[in-house]
Amino acid sequence: MNITFRWFGRDNDTVSLEDIRQIPGVKGIVWALHKVPAGDVWTEEAIEEEVKYIQSHGFHAEVVESVNIHESIKIGNADRDRYIANYKETIKNLAKHGVKVICYNFMPVFDWVRTNMKEPLPDGSTALFFEKKIVENINLQTMANDVINSSDLTLPGWEPERLAKIEELLEEYESVTEDDLWDNLAYFLDEVLPVAESHGVKLAIHPDDPPWSVFNLPRIMKNDADIKRLYSLSDSPSNTLTFCSGALGANRENDTVEIIKNVAEKAPFLHVRNVKIFENGNFIETSHLSADGNIDIKNIMKQLSDINYDGYIRPDHGRHIWNEVSRPGYGLYDRALGIMYLNGLWDAFQSVKKEEANYVSSTRES
Repeated sequence: MNITFRWFGRDNDTVSLEDIRQIPGVKGIVWALHKVPAGDVWTEEAIEEEVKYIQSHGFHAEVVESVNIHESIKIGNADRDRYIANYKETIKNLAKHGVKVICYNFMPVFDWVRTNMKEPLPDGSTALFFEKKIVENINLQTMANDVINSSDLTLPGWEPERLAKIEELLEEYESVTEDDLWDNLAYFLDEVLPVAESHGVKLAIHPDDPPWSVFNLPRIMKNDADIKRLYSLSDSPSNTLTFCSGALGANRENDTVEIIKNVAEKAPFLHVRNVKIFENGNFIETSHLSADGNIDIKNIMKQLSDINYDGYIRPDHGRHIWNEVSRPGYGLYDRALGIMYLNGLWDAFQSVKKEEANYVSSTRES
């Protein structure tokens, strides 16, 4: 298990690499060039500068999250080939500097949706919250403005340049069905997977968050059936999944333990977090502790221990605790607690395996 921590850069994060170094067991930084607009090439010079800075603090920089997909590729516009060519160039440039996994998503317009960035929890902390009724009735521009004003920092998937084009993008997607989106994903993968594979890079798609349609937009990475359809598009070893327990687990019908059991070997990158789901379809993010939400984090970690999972894993969104001021969901303290919980579960399950193996060995010898 290769523990990592998402970091948004020197100018766009309240958390420093010096802070992250103090979390036991963290080996790598999950990073991105957040100032590069979707569709533009990530230059070797910019990549090298960021990688060297990360490595100078004792971390590897082998996972990027995310190289965003331009909306023209998702919609299937006439100019998509230009943006796909740029994506190929970015893959090559990242590979030259040791990147092994690129997380991406194929969610139209919004990478994720929440209605309150700081919903109170019973323990006095706050967390990201999704209220179904609000999403069904909200004015999108008002929501976009609220998200922008909730933090001085750029939120992933809700960048100002993207939010400024909401109405235009929604109009473009009016004629795009789920089958169209699948076709456009297949077209994209047919083009980029050979490049990724030849450079030893895995492209790991992130599930939809939440895993259902919002604002009447098509969504195609919602459940186990969609994951299987993804794999059916290509048998390339570079066609992989970013497993996210919180995104998939927001739908009670998704058995995240069963899913990770089936996909772990084709999921080089994992996001592990917990959510509490309410009967009306609302959900709130909680601590990583299994008992605090509806996601069986304990048994997800057991499945990973059983196969000696050696991929990348990071704690995902955390609560806002101890008066920390941070970007919504991405503070230092609760994600550090999450890492310690994941490490504790891993160590416990690994110890049990060793004890069982020693018992079997001693029984055979006697």
